[in-house]
Amino acid sequence: MENDWWESKVKEILISENQIEAKVTELADRISDDYRGLNPVVVGVMRGAAIFHADLIRQINLDLSIDYISVSSYGDDTQSSGEVQLLKDLKTALEGQHLILVEDIVDTGLTLSFLTRLLSARQPASLKVCSFLSKPDCRKIDVDIDYLGFEIPDRFVVGYGLDYRQNYRNLPFLAVLHDENDHG
Repeated sequence: MENDWWESKVKEILISENQIEAKVTELADRISDDYRGLNPVVVGVMRGAAIFHADLIRQINLDLSIDYISVSSYGDDTQSSGEVQLLKDLKTALEGQHLILVEDIVDTGLTLSFLTRLLSARQPASLKVCSFLSKPDCRKIDVDIDYLGFEIPDRFVVGYGLDYRQNYRNLPFLAVLHDENDHG
C-alpha cells in the first residue's frame, strides 16, 4: 500500500489501527450485552464519528436502528469555538427509545452537553454516550461517557474520522501532525 501521501505530514501515530479495531470490538460487545432485547437507536454525530459509528454498529450483535445528527463547534480551527450549532437534526422520533449517542471526541464537554440536553428533552427511555476519544484535561463542563474508547492527552489529533480542515479523516489510525504550518 502506498503511504507516501501522509508519511511526511504525520509526526506520530498515537493509536494504531489494530488497537482501534480491538477497542471497537470491546465496546460493541459491551453494548450488545447491555442492550440485549432493547433495539437501541444508535446516533452518530457527523462528520467526525462517521467511521467509528459505522465500524461500531457493524459489530453490535442485536437489532438496532441508526440516525445521524450534525453539529459544529470547531469550523476550520483546531480548538472549539465554545459555540455549538445544530447543522442537521435527527429524523427518528426518540420518545420511549433507547438511545446511544456516538461521538468522535469529547474535549471541552460543551458539544456533548448541548447534545445530551437536546436529546433528553425528546424523552428517550434511556440515553447513553459512546465516545471514541476523551481529552479530560480540556473539560470545561463535566459530562458522562458511558462507553469510552481511549483517553488521550491534550493534543490535536487526526485520523479515523477526525480531521484538520476536512483532511486526514481517512487515516486508519489516530495521529498527531507535524507543526500546524505543515498541516496542509
